[in-house]
Amino acid sequence: MDLNFNKNEDHNKLLLSELKKRLAKVKLGGGENRIAKHHAKGKMTARERIDFLLDSKKHSIEIGAFAGEDMYKEHGGCPSGGVVVKIGYVKGKQCIVVANDATVKAGAWFPITGKKNLRAQEIAIENRLPIIYLVDSAGVYLPMQDEIFPDKEHFGRIFRNNAVMSSMGITQIAAVMGSCVAGGAYLPIMSDEALIVDKTGSIFLAGSYLVKAAIGESIDNETLGGATTHCEISGVTDYKAKDDEDALNTIKRLIDKIGDYDKAGFNRSAPKKPKENPDDIFGILPRSRADQYDMKEIIKRLVDNSEFDEYKEGYGKTIITAYARIDGWAVGIIANQRHIVKTTGAKTKPSEMQFGGVIYNDSADKATRFIANCNQKKIPLVFLQDVTGFMVGSKSEHGGIIKDGAKMVNAVSNSVVPKFTIIIGNSYGAGNYAMCGKAYDPRLIVAWPSAELAVMSGNSAAKVLLQIEKASLEKQGENFTAEKEKELFDKIKNRYDNQVSPYYAAARIWTDAIINPLDTRTWISMGIEAADHAPIEKPFNLGVLQV
Repeated sequence: MDLNFNKNEDHNKLLLSELKKRLAKVKLGGGENRIAKHHAKGKMTARERIDFLLDSKKHSIEIGAFAGEDMYKEHGGCPSGGVVVKIGYVKGKQCIVVANDATVKAGAWFPITGKKNLRAQEIAIENRLPIIYLVDSAGVYLPMQDEIFPDKEHFGRIFRNNAVMSSMGITQIAAVMGSCVAGGAYLPIMSDEALIVDKTGSIFLAGSYLVKAAIGESIDNETLGGATTHCEISGVTDYKAKDDEDALNTIKRLIDKIGDYDKAGFNRSAPKKPKENPDDIFGILPRSRADQYDMKEIIKRLVDNSEFDEYKEGYGKTIITAYARIDGWAVGIIANQRHIVKTTGAKTKPSEMQFGGVIYNDSADKATRFIANCNQKKIPLVFLQDVTGFMVGSKSEHGGIIKDGAKMVNAVSNSVVPKFTIIIGNSYGAGNYAMCGKAYDPRLIVAWPSAELAVMSGNSAAKVLLQIEKASLEKQGENFTAEKEKELFDKIKNRYDNQVSPYYAAARIWTDAIINPLDTRTWISMGIEAADHAPIEKPFNLGVLQV
């Protein structure tokens, strides 16, 4: 291995180490003291509940672990958005599990909590996955009620989705393992079956204090809405459990009896590991987001037997389109190529050069045709993003780059096969859209620690914003020295770089996770398995913009 490979490897493994440190902190939820108090009540934590429920010998993936990171500081923070979401297996059946973390503000709902819960339900709906709710929540976080209560994508949408999933035949099971109050009380009761843990679980529209204030009745919470009340008097819940483990074991037995699902029929053969060493990814991926590398070498370390069949290899070279298998599943790969082998003479004009990671007319045309082919053959799509955007300049504009780019965006938008997006490096501007960013409904979208998401790079944005700021100050008659220019540039760039970070995106659920690159195959494989639960119900149609 050469020196550059070793430097890249050191850099990327440091990024991975930082990811692991941040994940370890996130997994503590509200902190060790609150976990201890939670245990003292005889309750398991949200993560302990999920770990007990899921099959231990099978893979699981976590959605939105960094939701809420560095947000709501004035309210004490909201690690993981106060809710843990995982896709895993219960008695061999793939499910999605949503568990309130009562160590974070008693499981109260912040705005990001609502967004994360809706994302979990979206995954269940798109993939027809059974969904299990482990409820332990104080309800809406009142100081921020105006940002979580009334709008279309707020708290009430959860219950609307409960009803929609029920009509679709998607299994929903809820276990009330702590508080379940006010509007939140509808969630378990709108599920197919509801369990409640004796002495620790409670369900009511208004607690004892509010009842006293509203109608003058004096009653304790257990009598008002405990397990005995709802299992023997109101009939609101279906099963009484003596403790958390008993409730979770009951869920396992219920899931175990669900019949098989109708399959979409995606092609799968016996899985094979890559021939090339996946660990090499850390040395191949460059330290700088501006440097070139050969995306084909990354693909070889992600696909079965390191084999892929490239479509239109000699055409539109800044996008790679290829058929391959990942963990046995047939996939169509659309990847930005950063490594462009082209000798350019001294007299070559910038408009005649080829830049890696940029989408040109021919590469957009190729990708559009490939997407259509995969839809016709019912092959899931995998997007590997490292894109700086579409090519600009007179040559591209005269060649119709807007038209070709629109065709690619149209194909991505109307694709009926499941899409999965891995942000490896840059994800800038309209390139994010064309390569199936979050707005284009990928079934799952994840980032590597090396990813950057923004309209443009921090360096480019700082230059643009600096010129605007400089012109404004000069109009006001201020003397703009080189020293002041550098100070302002650094200030703008630092602020922008923070927003470009994959953690900034993950905190806002623009991505589902930041992952170890070596886990990419697992995410794609489990994602396609989930998508196989949902048969394709409409034909592929590009609409007005026909190819």
